[in-house]
Amino acid sequence: MKKIIIVTAILLAIGSLLASSLQEQNKAIARRAFEEILSRGRLELTQQFYAKDFVNHGIHRDASLEEDQAALKGWHQAFSDVAIVPEKLIAEGDLVVVYWIARGTNTGTGNGLPATGKKAELAGITIWRIVDGKIKEEWSAFDQLSMVQQLGLLPTNK
Repeated sequence: MKKIIIVTAILLAIGSLLASSLQEQNKAIARRAFEEILSRGRLELTQQFYAKDFVNHGIHRDASLEEDQAALKGWHQAFSDVAIVPEKLIAEGDLVVVYWIARGTNTGTGNGLPATGKKAELAGITIWRIVDGKIKEEWSAFDQLSMVQQLGLLPTNK
């Protein structure tokens, strides 16, 4: 009986270590994707980070990888100096939650925004499901109202 208890404890400890290691690997993938693709706009690295059947789950409809990357390109066109910095990362199972801050100057047009020349700073949260080292699913939300107010496209509540 003691042997069974000891073996069970060892297996549980090994399982916990493996899960922790996988979660740390997934956080590292998320951090690198934010740095290389989201901030620097290095879309040529997309296949290294995203699964081919990636889905971005929107409020009203899902977007494919191609649609998601086109939207990212639009943000980089609108904010050529954009920096999207992951501030907090939390991993559980195959999910990584990233609280991020984006800062940039709206010098171009993209994603329906006119060039205003104004700076904007906003916060958002992205949840990624990472499978076999690739981002497979996404759920995101960010403060769009604050962004358009900062750009002078809507009145502020002051």
